[in-house]
Amino acid sequence: MITTTGNEVAGHSITGYLGVVRGIVVRSPTIAQGIFGGLKTIIGGNNEAFARVCETARQEAFERMVAHAGEVGAHAIIGMRYDATEFAPSVTEVLAYGTAVSLVRHVE
Repeated sequence: MITTTGNEVAGHSITGYLGVVRGIVVRSPTIAQGIFGGLKTIIGGNNEAFARVCETARQEAFERMVAHAGEVGAHAIIGMRYDATEFAPSVTEVLAYGTAVSLVRHVE
């Protein structure tokens, strides 16, 4: 699945807009990640335990968005973005979204 933050796909023409597609994940750190992340917060610096939680959530949200695009018959997703909202202590929603489109490749 072609995915871009841009509004066009090089070498292709958009033939149809299929709507917004999204992938949503709600994550919280495991007990171990919470303990190690909490200790790192006290010490300072880059917090790898929490970074892994965030990266895993973004990847899963991305995969769900791509699956949603496949369900609507898309060839690509344009205007892709991430959003995150903490709605409870240590619980974060990660949203990946974009516009699903159908494409035709330019033949030269």
